[in-house]
Amino acid sequence: MFNFLKKEKAEDILEEIDKKEIVKRYVTFCIGCLIVAIAFNLFLVDNDLVPGGVGGIAIICKRLFGINASVLILIVDLLLLLLSYILLGKKQTRGSILGSLLFPLFVEMTANIGNYIDIDTSQLLLSSVFGAVVYGFGAGIIFKAGFTTGGTDILNQIISKYAKISIGNSMLLSDGLIVLVSGIIFGATKLMYGIIILYIISYMADKVILGISDCKAFYIVTDKDQEIKEFILKYMNRGVTVFNAKGGYTKTRQNVLLCVLRTKEYYKLKEGIHEIDPDAFFVVTDAYEVFGVE
Repeated sequence: MFNFLKKEKAEDILEEIDKKEIVKRYVTFCIGCLIVAIAFNLFLVDNDLVPGGVGGIAIICKRLFGINASVLILIVDLLLLLLSYILLGKKQTRGSILGSLLFPLFVEMTANIGNYIDIDTSQLLLSSVFGAVVYGFGAGIIFKAGFTTGGTDILNQIISKYAKISIGNSMLLSDGLIVLVSGIIFGATKLMYGIIILYIISYMADKVILGISDCKAFYIVTDKDQEIKEFILKYMNRGVTVFNAKGGYTKTRQNVLLCVLRTKEYYKLKEGIHEIDPDAFFVVTDAYEVFGVE
């Protein structure tokens, strides 16, 4: 374990982060919760389209037992909060309380939204896609503000801690199981729609959190690093960072060039590298939250 940063200092930093723009973050969180609740009631619940999570459990139980969705979400959230307090502790549970209470409240408030917004939701594919896009957009806003809606987010933390697996795998396990159960109850077609919904929600949430990438990062390994560096600096007017690396197989020392530029300049640099060194190896990735690139 690393001991460069004292625990007290790290906790102070996290506390300061939590206090930053607190009012704006709470407002953003409420807006995100409202958007998710609208998507849930307008597109998903009446069509038995299960998005995973506690909302998915509520849709299944509403069909089987006629239980009000918001009431069931609240009950399950409260049970998971209690479980979180026992298994994860007071500090970790505190961050899930607000979402666990507000989300079912917004679901109840928007339960009759279909009476005021005239949308034909009988087309399952359209309902699945648009519902997932709106749901994922709202979820992304919530996560970006530093909150969660509680529910299976708590369960995922518990599974991750005690099963020694990542949060991502925990989410796949819990949401996948809920969607699988929905397939058993509602049929294989709804199962396929549920998988599509899960994917779109995840994709949209990531896009909201990270933003749409308008920059590319080039990692370039070449024997003509000086020429390519000069091409980037002088003729493309972009900065370059040089890393001193060693080949894993050849054990030879070689420079790796890192350059971040706008997506519209991608083609010029790619072709420029090929012209200077046809044998150059380079990797291009999306770059998010880039500062200092005009």
